[in-house]
Amino acid sequence: MEPLEQLPPIAPHECEAAGDVARRIAANVRRAVQLDPVTLDHVLVALLAEGHVLMDDRPGVGKTALARALARSIDCQFARIQCTADLLPADVSGTNVYNQREGRFEFRPGPVFANVVIVDEINRASPRTQSGLLECMQERSVTVDVQTHELARPFLVLATQNPTEFEGTYPLPEAQVDRFMVRISLGYPQHAEEVAMLGDHGAGDRVLALEPVVTAADVLSAQDAAMRVRAEQPLRDYLVRLLARTREDPRVELGASPRAGLMLLRAAKAHALLRGRDHVLPDDVQELALPVLTHRIVLVPEAIGTGPAQIVRDALAAVTAL
Repeated sequence: MEPLEQLPPIAPHECEAAGDVARRIAANVRRAVQLDPVTLDHVLVALLAEGHVLMDDRPGVGKTALARALARSIDCQFARIQCTADLLPADVSGTNVYNQREGRFEFRPGPVFANVVIVDEINRASPRTQSGLLECMQERSVTVDVQTHELARPFLVLATQNPTEFEGTYPLPEAQVDRFMVRISLGYPQHAEEVAMLGDHGAGDRVLALEPVVTAADVLSAQDAAMRVRAEQPLRDYLVRLLARTREDPRVELGASPRAGLMLLRAAKAHALLRGRDHVLPDDVQELALPVLTHRIVLVPEAIGTGPAQIVRDALAAVTAL
């Protein structure tokens, strides 16, 4: 098998420019949304690594505001999909509509053609609609009546689930959860942050006051730079040993997949870029192992009192970087 053509190395000015793009986005989003800096870092990692985000959180903690603030910060189109049991795949991806005047069918794109899409309570949609949405996420295109339509770029899906309400829901299968790069939880704000938020409430919707700080072209350039961050062979070996440790744990029924390794490597490259580096360190892998791997691990029924996060922590403790 012939080796694939190597991507050109990232130049210092590209590394600096990409880091500046991320810093400007983060500062702008924090003007409108009270958010833990680490959690915001994970969202930016997903954006730069062309991944998607699954948010497990209670209603009213700012998930939609985060998505709107992010879209306004990068000057891109925002769309919201409220999932219900009767939501159809065509309601998400779009459909062909007959134009009587011209005597032909025309494609009417759905909300998934926006750049930043928040999918509220994805587990309330039927499995058929869930699979259609996740196909868009994976392929970044929509096929309707044998015609393929490319989605916008950049493209980021932030899907939400309510962890306390399960009546009338269709839980995402493990194979579909595996499509999300990171899984996060915003949580409730700190006391001082919530007091400040209440004080700002009288000024109206803070997201509407945001101005774009970068362009879509800036984000695409940063994504291209993140792809070209170096990950040397010892780093890749460390990552694979970490994945293998989760599969060998007797408490685990389903360990981290090879796709999980690809996702973690891409996320680690983006994280290194956020830190101003053109190469990945084990620190990048370790900082992202929990949000990238935890939701991909299924435990055996006998593993009472142990969670997937503990499996990942134990693997990080047991596997040493060379």
